[in-house]
Amino acid sequence: MTGVLRWVTYLAPAIRPLYELAVRRVQREVGVECRLHARADYAELAAGAHDFAFVCGLPYVEMVDGMVSALEPLAAPILAGPRYGGVPVYFSDVIVPARGDSATFADLRRRRWAYNEVGSHSGYLVTLHRLAGLGETTGYFGEWVDAGFHEESIRLVAMGAVDGAAVDSQVLAVALDQDAAVRDSVRVVDSLGPSTIQPLVAAPHVPASLQRDVAAAITSLGETDEERQVMSAMHVERFVPVADADYDDIRRMLAKVEMAGLWTAPRPPGLRALG
Repeated sequence: MTGVLRWVTYLAPAIRPLYELAVRRVQREVGVECRLHARADYAELAAGAHDFAFVCGLPYVEMVDGMVSALEPLAAPILAGPRYGGVPVYFSDVIVPARGDSATFADLRRRRWAYNEVGSHSGYLVTLHRLAGLGETTGYFGEWVDAGFHEESIRLVAMGAVDGAAVDSQVLAVALDQDAAVRDSVRVVDSLGPSTIQPLVAAPHVPASLQRDVAAAITSLGETDEERQVMSAMHVERFVPVADADYDDIRRMLAKVEMAGLWTAPRPPGLRALG
């Protein structure tokens, strides 16, 4: 395979420095020019427009299980901190305004709830999964607010425009590091998960030998000072190989939500999705 390798991220913009680092490492190790783009349409990936992609776990399992695209999961990060147990998982932290009166998930009944978008596992499916476990319906919240990004969900909670949201724990950790105003304005009152973290996948047209080379480069990240600095800022310890079966937890969550009637159909691959 020659020419330029086309990379895309469908995940939160706050974590883009990590993906840029990964792409630079692959370009150096594999010796092929790599270009990273941000896209908002999974139909491009399904159509073969990209070679490698950082994707949300929910669209990944829907595309693979729907035989839209035989994506191959290559690697995923292990996040720093004891709560992650040294395995490639993450949480969806439930945040509320720091000066509000909510102290538990139950306190959010009939309140305004922000989600990043319906194609997201961490911002939407896990919320429905919690509601299914409680025997509740989507009417649990008084209003669902489509924020579009995890970062926007955080902003809406911080300013008190909504009463709560489920936010990718890695994205939240980065936001808390970077913005003192956010640290002072939000509180975590619950956590949903853990869930297997978002994978780097290869498109089906990518040769197996190149997939192996890319996976080897990604899982070797952390060997230089620059790499360690970026990874630390993104709360990542290292990358490890992952396989399709690692995402069975998301499949089980989706099945439970659909069985409860909270989702009557799988989402199509053309969703606007930002993780």
